[in-house]
Amino acid sequence: MERQDIIEIQDIIAVQEIIALVKRTKTFVENRERASHIKVKGPADYVTQVDTDIQRFLAEELSRLTPDIQFLGEEEGLHKMTGDTYWILDPIDGTTNLIHDYQHSVVSLGLYEKGEIVLGIIYDPFREDVYHAQKGKGSFLNGKPIHVSDAGTLGETIISIGTSPYDKELAEKNFRCFQKIFEQSQDIRRSGSAALDLAYVACGRTGGFFEARLSPWDFAAGMLLVTEAGGRVTDYAGGSLNLLKRGSVVASNGKIHEALRELL
Repeated sequence: MERQDIIEIQDIIAVQEIIALVKRTKTFVENRERASHIKVKGPADYVTQVDTDIQRFLAEELSRLTPDIQFLGEEEGLHKMTGDTYWILDPIDGTTNLIHDYQHSVVSLGLYEKGEIVLGIIYDPFREDVYHAQKGKGSFLNGKPIHVSDAGTLGETIISIGTSPYDKELAEKNFRCFQKIFEQSQDIRRSGSAALDLAYVACGRTGGFFEARLSPWDFAAGMLLVTEAGGRVTDYAGGSLNLLKRGSVVASNGKIHEALRELL
């Protein structure tokens, strides 16, 4: 698929059509009976029938709308993709939250093309908030432009943290980092959804976010939201994120990025 084809997908398919499709997942999220159908994938790693319902629904609908674009979803797991353009979906980012009706779960959809994300959508069905970004066109919340915080120091902002719950062997190291950042920032927050945390960085509610060992579907859409809103996203070492592997993620408004990253 050529670059012009992707431009057509973003502009002609109409991003609004993709957003409307993602918003149709609200009915799945509201089904508490399906949320109680739980399968354990690993330590603190769960999947509900809501996750699989949403992934099946969006995979089918996106295939109908964009038949030439492949699909990578969390419930399939990481695997080798052919071609260079595909959707990356986390059907429910914040599954543990959903199980407990702790209403901080989102649907996260990114469009990957030749090593970068060119479209990102994060939908919060509990607040009816839609965050979206297009490469080179800015970031938006419910259609209005958003920008990262203007905080110049850690002491001027709050920082979102991720506890890497699937990797509890990291707990001691992680909590040392949490303490250092807590001591230097105004406060820390933990939502339980990396995608939502990235959206909050993009709209300036927090100055930064970090978590170790995230998967591409956790950060694909959110990283574009942050960068298009004027922020910065790297791994802990300051390098570019690998959109095909698990890795550490630190996002910020840019101004506090190095101060935050050095504490990690």
